[in-house]
Amino acid sequence: MNKLYVVGLGPGSYNGMTGEAQLALEQSDLICGYTKYIELVRPFYPHKKYLETGMCSEIERCRAAIKEASEQTVSMVCSGDSGVYGMAGLIYELAGEASSVEIEIIPGVTAAQSGAAVLGAPLMQDYAVISLSDLLVSWDTIEKRLRGAAIGDFAVVLYNPSSHKRADHLKRACDILLECRSGETVCGIVRNIGRDGESSSILTLCQLCDTAVDMFTTVFIGSSTTRIVGGKMVTPRGYEKKQ
Repeated sequence: MNKLYVVGLGPGSYNGMTGEAQLALEQSDLICGYTKYIELVRPFYPHKKYLETGMCSEIERCRAAIKEASEQTVSMVCSGDSGVYGMAGLIYELAGEASSVEIEIIPGVTAAQSGAAVLGAPLMQDYAVISLSDLLVSWDTIEKRLRGAAIGDFAVVLYNPSSHKRADHLKRACDILLECRSGETVCGIVRNIGRDGESSSILTLCQLCDTAVDMFTTVFIGSSTTRIVGGKMVTPRGYEKKQ
């Protein structure tokens, strides 16, 4: 039986990939993925065959990968973790129970994890990850999730915070969180995590409301206990309570 790997690339740099991800790519005859993600791996595997599609072609891309995997070993690559806003679920849905292709999910470091490491330690307590893209999920649902996270005092990681068509979504999200949180809540943003041009900053929730971000930015909003320690964003775990 041929193999279809669904590979989480991590933040995008070769050093950010797990050894398991590197091995899967080395063993693959064909590497499939969104054009931007193919660009990340092609320099490290220049002699592989590639199949790439643009944004919003996820179903076409996954069907092609499944078809190709009936004849050769294939890797479908995703940024971060393939099972977190990636292609893992769609691959299983399209392959179905009768598939003759063996599917193996290769986990990767998520933007939440790698971005948190850049900022310090903002996710030491419970946290929620929410995408602000309403392409597949309604904005009403996103609002409910934001309010739930705010009421629960979770640290919050926002994926897909802005685009040309929804430039106001981050501000709308901040306004919802401000219903329960202080404007001085510690927040952070990281752009191009693990890639050329990586940048980050720490700011307040009020400042975040008016901050321009893009699809390559991951946003971190602290809980009520998050603070700045040594210039880093830190949410204490509470170990001192054991003393």
